[in-house]
Amino acid sequence: MRVNPFVDAFKFLFHSGWPTLVFWLLMVASIAVAILNFRRDPKQRSAVKIWNWLARFFIGAMWWEQSLWKLPPTYPDQPDGSGGLRYWMGEMVKNAAFPIHSDLVKNVVLPHFQLFAPQVYLGEVLIAISLILGLFSRLGGLLGTLLAINLWLGLYRAPSEWPWTYFFLAMIQIMFLVYAPGRSLGVDAMLISRERAGMATSPWWKRLL
Repeated sequence: MRVNPFVDAFKFLFHSGWPTLVFWLLMVASIAVAILNFRRDPKQRSAVKIWNWLARFFIGAMWWEQSLWKLPPTYPDQPDGSGGLRYWMGEMVKNAAFPIHSDLVKNVVLPHFQLFAPQVYLGEVLIAISLILGLFSRLGGLLGTLLAINLWLGLYRAPSEWPWTYFFLAMIQIMFLVYAPGRSLGVDAMLISRERAGMATSPWWKRLL
């Protein structure tokens, strides 16, 4: 049960288990990369860059937290059929905005749950890592956009859900896709700086990448 943002954040940061340790490592790495960029590159020393870093970090942390209730191998399904990834896929069958979406989940995804469930979990983990570290952040934005749109349309008619929540999440992810927030105090900023330094002598395929 939620208490308030401060208590809940404290519980999240000091919860026992390996996911908490991994999150701490990602958080420390994100801060270290931000400091390194800030010290090395004067162009990184702006309020806009700092805000972009904070925005992608907290959205990345959201994706990481959301992956915790669908950890393999159970994802985690409850004995009564509630609370797990399979349950929410079932909700998509009942509440999708369009019949084709409902039929896809019902006839393809759920019968092959053990194939699709790891993809959902790994997708959210990859988005979290991408945004927290600012590593290939446009790819993280693209994956986040696809998952957010799937949630928006898949749970559009669910009475307990507010559709605008997932719509706004999709908009944020599209902004990440467009603006590449990893170039603000992230690993992407370090990679692109190094690439530009050797751009003149780089082969065309490397410049394109």
